Amino acid sequence: MDINTAIILAYFILLIAIGWIFRTFNTNTSDYFRAGGGALWWMVGATAFMTQFSAWTFTGAAGKAYLDGFPIALMFTGNAVGYLLAYMYFAAKFRQLRIVTVMEGVRMRFGRASEQVFTWGGLPNQLLSGGIWLNGLAIVIAVVFDIDMETTIILTGLVVLVMSVTGGSWAVIASDYLQMVIIMVVCVICSAVAVVQGGGVSEIVANFPVDDNGSFISGNNLNYLGIFSIWVVCIFFNQSIMLNNMTNAHRYLSAKDSISAKNAALLAFGLMFAGIFIWFTPSWFIAGQGVDLYGVYPEYGNKAIDYAYIYFVKEYMPAGMLGLMVAAIFASTMSSMDTGLNKSAGIFVRSFYLPILRPDATEKELLTVSKIASTVCGLIIIAVALFMHSLKHMDLFNITMTVASLIAFPTAIAPLLGMFIKNTPDWSAWATLAVGAVVSYIVGFVLTPADIEQWFSLGTLTAREWADIKVIAGVLGHLVITGGFFVSTTLFYKPLSSERQKEVGEFFHNLATPVVNNSEQQGDLDKKQKNIIGKLMILSGGLIALMSIIPNEAWGRLTYLSGGLVVLAVGYLMMARMKKSVQPDFSVARN
Repeated sequence: MDINTAIILAYFILLIAIGWIFRTFNTNTSDYFRAGGGALWWMVGATAFMTQFSAWTFTGAAGKAYLDGFPIALMFTGNAVGYLLAYMYFAAKFRQLRIVTVMEGVRMRFGRASEQVFTWGGLPNQLLSGGIWLNGLAIVIAVVFDIDMETTIILTGLVVLVMSVTGGSWAVIASDYLQMVIIMVVCVICSAVAVVQGGGVSEIVANFPVDDNGSFISGNNLNYLGIFSIWVVCIFFNQSIMLNNMTNAHRYLSAKDSISAKNAALLAFGLMFAGIFIWFTPSWFIAGQGVDLYGVYPEYGNKAIDYAYIYFVKEYMPAGMLGLMVAAIFASTMSSMDTGLNKSAGIFVRSFYLPILRPDATEKELLTVSKIASTVCGLIIIAVALFMHSLKHMDLFNITMTVASLIAFPTAIAPLLGMFIKNTPDWSAWATLAVGAVVSYIVGFVLTPADIEQWFSLGTLTAREWADIKVIAGVLGHLVITGGFFVSTTLFYKPLSSERQKEVGEFFHNLATPVVNNSEQQGDLDKKQKNIIGKLMILSGGLIALMSIIPNEAWGRLTYLSGGLVVLAVGYLMMARMKKSVQPDFSVARN
């Protein structure tokens, strides 16, 4: 067994252990799906950040950086802006809804019919996203260990599935924090090595290959700079809206109170903003070095660029780093995928099984069904990833952007606007989703490059320009047509029934009422979280530092030692903070 395989196996064991440790935290579906609304802000912030971070960052996004330079960083800048908006407004509001799953919020605001439509209408997006994440992870593991892609997808999918089903949301949140610290340390090290090897940031930018009409900022294969400019604006809208609508409120439902939710969003903003400057430097560096990934990985065709980051780690990092990097990539994917599994299963159980099939089900029964639902969703995601692998002609970046702008975006319109516009009929939500489906169909299957060229008197569009235009058309189409339709439903508003008026009133009352949580039970739970995570951090940091004994040059040994000490120090400080924590005020119970 080589050192890389040993490192990855050790990391797998650690992840499974986390699921086993946190299995006792799950006594009901609230615990299983949102950590009982009792997680500390730094754990919630880590999981909010990690849900936007997966193997796709190191495959599809890294490939886009290798091909076009800086534009991909603008998409992650949009994520940072979204988290900043969450800190300023949305995160606290989402926590204040006092719900277990996001669809319960949809039901309160728009009624049971809309809840069912969004439950079943949103599941395809969750499963497709999970398939994208798993496919990206399999790309990494398959090329590193020379394993068949189909086998890799199945095996890695099953590992993620076991961990998620065993530990529920507590295991997801706890592992996210541990993974966030490790992956940021590893990425900073890789970025620093790329900068040193490339002779500095300015040299990397200067050496990046551009065509006659391109630049490092706008990228290549682009004849019309205006298309790029509009694409940037649309990406900012897309990412901000996708991060801050009720169907994605799950990121903050586990926070122990409103202030914790705000702080979690601020942490996610800081991490995402810092990541813009470190994640893509290795891809820019190897592009500037003239590395031909299509020649290095000819068997993967157009998807060869997805291996940019892995190529850098294999060729420029010290021995053992590949295993640690793959473990980190696995961790980032697992955090996204198991959150998706947990969210999908939660929606099915709380919004379909309980109200429709088994209204009298006990919590024990619901917890069992939750684990079964998670398993089924996981198996479907594995099948989706296998299908995506068969799409040889599409690169991972464009698959992701298509899913985001045409499938996910229309589900966000009504849940976002419904938080601000009160007087709409209950049918406004599901009708808006239906209008959005029509818009997505037209953009995805009816609109052609020839249409755009004729309407705007343009020359022949490049492949990149057409891909960008589809994103632009999807976002603008939904903002104007789908969003406009929702606003227009206020013209058809009639007073609701007394029962529905009470639910809507409760929705907006909760939205405006902060959650304060200083109970004795929460104080004990805070200490328990810090104790377990602190010990896991110390263990992980020690193992990384121990990697300094791997035969390497002095700088390679120092890399492991310094990285391990950083992780160990974070764990130590966490334990010290736990011991110094003051006695909590026992006056307010958790909600």
